[in-house]
Amino acid sequence: MTEFTFFGGKGGVGKTTVSSAYALECVDAGLETLVVSTDPAHSTADVFDQEFGDDPRPVEGHDGLSVMEIDPDREVQEHLSELKQQLGSQLSATMVNEVDIQLEMAHQTPGAYEAALFDRFVEVIRTADDYDRVVFDTSPTGSTLRLLALPELLERWIDRLMDKRERSIDLFEKAAIGNKEPRRVMEGDPILARLQERKERFEFAGEVLREDAAFYLVLNPDELSIRETRRSVETLTEADLPVEGLVVNRLTPEPDPDEEGRGATYLRDRVATERDRLERIEREFDVPIAATIETRVEEVRGSILEDVAAALEIGVTDDDRAPTL
Repeated sequence: MTEFTFFGGKGGVGKTTVSSAYALECVDAGLETLVVSTDPAHSTADVFDQEFGDDPRPVEGHDGLSVMEIDPDREVQEHLSELKQQLGSQLSATMVNEVDIQLEMAHQTPGAYEAALFDRFVEVIRTADDYDRVVFDTSPTGSTLRLLALPELLERWIDRLMDKRERSIDLFEKAAIGNKEPRRVMEGDPILARLQERKERFEFAGEVLREDAAFYLVLNPDELSIRETRRSVETLTEADLPVEGLVVNRLTPEPDPDEEGRGATYLRDRVATERDRLERIEREFDVPIAATIETRVEEVRGSILEDVAAALEIGVTDDDRAPTL
């Protein structure tokens, strides 16, 4: 069975580096692995020094590893076009233009990005049978949390829509007059069929997220990152999606004992501050620290990425539900 691992966190903490390094660990363990970037910034091309697109492409020099980059803007436009086409076949010509205008406005509102991306996200999960592990390099925390919260939220919303639609059809049938047989349109109603299909889609996604997925949060040793990570842990836990571990990235390397001067003093002070924050994270969070990674001077790619992978210390086995810490 394919297993899914998500790396989330606020923008700029190094999610792409960590998720790419973890993917290398999976490949080294003999797992056919796919990295899926849902972050509009798409740094995976920089990490692997290779261009990627909407479909999985093998990573040069790493057998068993593929990457795909989902374009959120493209997904929003395709989602909009699909809705227009479906509704256009079910509405009168006089209503089509008005509906088109309303849809265009709706797709410019908050949440449109997540709704469109969610459909692509489900499609990736449903077609992931060729892979043992799928690693999601997610967009910044707010968007990710809204995306992962969609199944439960929309299941309830669709239940209410289906109930309203069924009552509407029932009233329509009861309004039949004379000796005419009531028109039994419930079973063939295209809107009900569409709502049912969407509900099953959300149920499937929710089941996968709860049973076959592991969630890790990446953070830096600074106050803003720690606060946002705490909120993310609480939000995911409330959604019954507990976080498996934290990856603290970009820790300051300690200078050698014989190093002196302003630079060495600054580094020692910073290391001491970060050590205090690490102790606070261990003390205040119910989630364990899965790995700590030091800042690299050079860009993380090639052999440096492999060094980061070794530093992750997240064990990978193909018979566990999720990575073991």
